[in-house]
Amino acid sequence: MNSLHLAVLAVLSVPIAAAQAATNNSSAPPVSAEAEAVKGNNAFALGLYGQLRSQPGNLFFSPESISTAFAMAYAGARGQTATSMAHVFHFTLPPDQLHPAMGKLLVQMNEKSPNYQLSVANALWAQQNQNFQQDYLKLVEANYAAGFHQVNFLLAPETARTTINQWIEAQTNNKIQNLVPPGTITPLTRLVLTNAIYFKGDWLDPFDKSATAVADFHVSPVQIVKAPLMHQTGSFNFLDGGTFQALELPYKGNALSMVVLLPNDVAGLSALEHSLSADALTGWIARLRSAPRVIVTLPRFTMTQQFELSRTLAAMGMPQAFNSAADFSGMDGTRDFSISAAIHKAFIDVNETGTEAAAATSIIMRATAMRVEPPPIVFNANHPFLFLILDTRSGSILFFGRVVDPTR
Repeated sequence: MNSLHLAVLAVLSVPIAAAQAATNNSSAPPVSAEAEAVKGNNAFALGLYGQLRSQPGNLFFSPESISTAFAMAYAGARGQTATSMAHVFHFTLPPDQLHPAMGKLLVQMNEKSPNYQLSVANALWAQQNQNFQQDYLKLVEANYAAGFHQVNFLLAPETARTTINQWIEAQTNNKIQNLVPPGTITPLTRLVLTNAIYFKGDWLDPFDKSATAVADFHVSPVQIVKAPLMHQTGSFNFLDGGTFQALELPYKGNALSMVVLLPNDVAGLSALEHSLSADALTGWIARLRSAPRVIVTLPRFTMTQQFELSRTLAAMGMPQAFNSAADFSGMDGTRDFSISAAIHKAFIDVNETGTEAAAATSIIMRATAMRVEPPPIVFNANHPFLFLILDTRSGSILFFGRVVDPTR
């Protein structure tokens, strides 16, 4: 069985305050709180991808991990800091509904299954003797099952960094290593919030390894690489989107699946990316229909990527969280903290058996009609495509990525 790992790390330089200030949205949501939280997570996923897609090459991250880590920080934010974070992460529910909804989704994801492994873990790492609001600590424990660990950032920052990295490695089956690089934790660090997600699942219909063959993968109209391409024919949920195709590959148990978005043209990835939005993606997934015979070609690939997200998130609309204007007084009753680093790392391995993926996020805070049998559908992913791993129970996007060159 293959695995999927994800970890998220957040380091704060100030203590975390009590429950977050309420937003202006006091009206009851038209859907369940959990569904509204999922809608926000998916909107953030597409918004973040829109910021990152200008980077060349492959791309992979876990919006679930990042959103969860920042939801814990948001619980201690106040004023304009809270408002801007709610805007970027699409936290549309009032805090007294958002955090319990996030908690229910986490409980669902951590339910044991004989068909796959999926786990999400959270933790807070605080400076010894730092005073935190008990209401805040109770909130993150009750809704995020976040254990509270005291470490000595002031006198032993490297020891604290090693401890945090070891926790992340353990939670992600050693797929996310050295998330927090040397020098990130300093004597000014007061709080680190971490999230780690791990997934390991077999395809419901595995690919036959004997059918895999090295063949041309068209990185661009003028560049070709040799890559191992997997092949199978079967019944899958499929959508002909006109300029692209969408295919759903379920994992055993049908609680999670991979959705692949494949442009018709080798050079069509950019146009597909520009047409991509949360509403569009939701509509495409809803329009997937069972096709009796699909000839599938998909590359085998592995990738690991790491991001420092401070500048990206600031550009998306929450600069206050990263400078002296930050207000995380809900954590400790003061305005002494700001976020000094937001680090995310993700790993994925896709092969004939299934998928292994992991991610971690760390937030570091410092002080300051008649039917005729149709012909088979050909889904030939021998050129760049997008993919996501979906929790089909809630509709939440756990992982999101792009394959431009499966050999890298």
